[in-house]
Amino acid sequence: MSWHETEIHVRYAETDQMGIVHHANYLVWFELGRTNICKAKGFSYREMEEQENALMVVAEIYCRYKSPAFYDDHLIVRTKIEEVRSRTVRFIYEIFRPSDNTFLVEGSSMHIFTDKEKKVRTLPDKYRELLSKEIETVDERSFPPNEAPH
Repeated sequence: MSWHETEIHVRYAETDQMGIVHHANYLVWFELGRTNICKAKGFSYREMEEQENALMVVAEIYCRYKSPAFYDDHLIVRTKIEEVRSRTVRFIYEIFRPSDNTFLVEGSSMHIFTDKEKKVRTLPDKYRELLSKEIETVDERSFPPNEAPH
């Protein structure tokens, strides 16, 4: 699996007085991308939490803003799994506006697995296999034309 794409439309409530998307919304959209890539790989967060007592806790997050998004923009959130380890998984993200091929944001998040008591645990084999399927290296990321980061 290369990038998993999630389409969103910027809502008025996600913008400031100038009509520019508030920076915190990108982290919400990263989460939407994570949820959707897990579904595309054959499971839901809820299933993993309820059936295996495995919770994916955000341990680290990075977001680099390159260009603003605005009210009513149609955006694409690209999500890819970069690395799966015994107790962690790392996702990478890109957000761009396809109408003008503007690359808006790049980011990543690292998650550690815990049980419901918040005790670190090993990722169950079933989910490690599903998350690890078809992982590509970061160097194989695709960007909109002429917008690759330097």
